[in-house]
Amino acid sequence: MEKLTGKKAIVTGGNRGLGKAVALALAAEGVDVAITGRDEKTVKETVKELEGKGIRAAYSVFDISNQKEVESEMEKLQSSFGSFDILINNAGISAFQGFLEMPVDKWKSIVQTNLFGPYFMSRAVLPAMIEKKGGDIINVSSTAGLKGGANTSAYSVSKAGLISLSESLMYEMRKHNIRVTTLTPSTIASDMSVKLLKITDGNPEKVLQPDDFAELVIDILKLNKRALLANASLWSTNP
Repeated sequence: MEKLTGKKAIVTGGNRGLGKAVALALAAEGVDVAITGRDEKTVKETVKELEGKGIRAAYSVFDISNQKEVESEMEKLQSSFGSFDILINNAGISAFQGFLEMPVDKWKSIVQTNLFGPYFMSRAVLPAMIEKKGGDIINVSSTAGLKGGANTSAYSVSKAGLISLSESLMYEMRKHNIRVTTLTPSTIASDMSVKLLKITDGNPEKVLQPDDFAELVIDILKLNKRALLANASLWSTNP
């Protein structure tokens, strides 16, 4: 398996939940990690935790759904931190509401963040990856993107779109030795699923935990460079 020590990664939404778990797991492997988020307080706290693992850490506070902010802040990050070997497109938002009941602006916001956010971030890191002839992009979609459901139209559409974007990019980037992986996890105990959406109680005996997801990400990144995992779904063993 490949060693990750010395590589540079950026994790969107790396200040909490899945993103934080992945960032900490990367740091434990000796990866220098930059994180993004919109809450500067928790972003700074997470950076201190990352630095405590003996690696170089950095952060930037911006909205991934805003193209100008992404371009500006990513240019600054890559100038000061260095070009990235790994991009984890984790940040996302959700709301479950009837198709006619959900305001148009909210519907658009979910799609803009969950689909255009990874699009903007990928555009920001790919030129350097292509120049170096290597890199990894992991896009975090959802099982909700595999199948629509009542009251999930905005979220399902955004995650389905991300699956298609990710798979298209995978085929396009293989010739540059860049691996693009699509992950479609089921419900994981996070602030969003437990506190905001209240779709699970987060019981660690039954519900997937952020660390489970982080372990999968690390295993994927450690695959021999000749191997590419195009997509994977992560489910709890409990129905």
